[in-house]
Amino acid sequence: MPIRKNLAANLRRLVGGHPSVAAVCRELGINRSQFERYLQGQTVPNRATARLICGYFRIDEDELYRTPATVPPKHLAQSPIPQALYENMVRGPAPAIAGGTYFTYFTVPDRPDLLMRSVTFVRRDTELVTFRRVTRWAEGHRQGGARVPGWHYGVAISRLNWIYFAGINRRQTREPSVMAVQWAPFSEPVLIGSAFVLTSSGPASVSVIMRQETGRISLRHALQMSGVVSLDDPRLDQLVASLVHEGHGIPERV
Repeated sequence: MPIRKNLAANLRRLVGGHPSVAAVCRELGINRSQFERYLQGQTVPNRATARLICGYFRIDEDELYRTPATVPPKHLAQSPIPQALYENMVRGPAPAIAGGTYFTYFTVPDRPDLLMRSVTFVRRDTELVTFRRVTRWAEGHRQGGARVPGWHYGVAISRLNWIYFAGINRRQTREPSVMAVQWAPFSEPVLIGSAFVLTSSGPASVSVIMRQETGRISLRHALQMSGVVSLDDPRLDQLVASLVHEGHGIPERV
């Protein structure tokens, strides 16, 4: 198989786990049209761009051009204990959550007037549910590309009526995060619970509210909404604001 076809097949496999090609291009700071030419096997990137792509997907450069059939699945190289752990994590039942775009709101320690709003992309693939969560998106400059301090990805599993989102940050510190939510007994669908996240002052347990965006919203608009939001902001989801003000689903301080 020609090197360009190898590149195209490997890139399609790598991009498949992301919300969209456009999101990957923004993250990389690569022109979408140029990236599409790589995906179609029409051309190959120069050395600097190839290193950028490999760094983003955390692979060696030879894996980018290797014949796809010879690319060793990473999970097969794991030792028996991690492999068994992974299989037990993703074993059914599948979480009772639909695929789509969700806004996830985290309380901010020592700032009861603020929430951190993230955008979470949930994907269902038969019985496997995966997610990607973006926090504090910033477009950045044309040359520097987008800045995403929080870009968590992982799996969602269901245990004892709770949905657990277990992931790791692709950016910077690569810290793990765990979020446990369940459907609240309200007329409108909303998930409430707690999360263990990394804050500027260290790891912390915070309250979390999760709502699916059911209207038509572009990926760019959803990402632009990620960031700190005031409880008094009239553009804030009013159900979310009410839940926080009334203390529903918000654990009491000990």
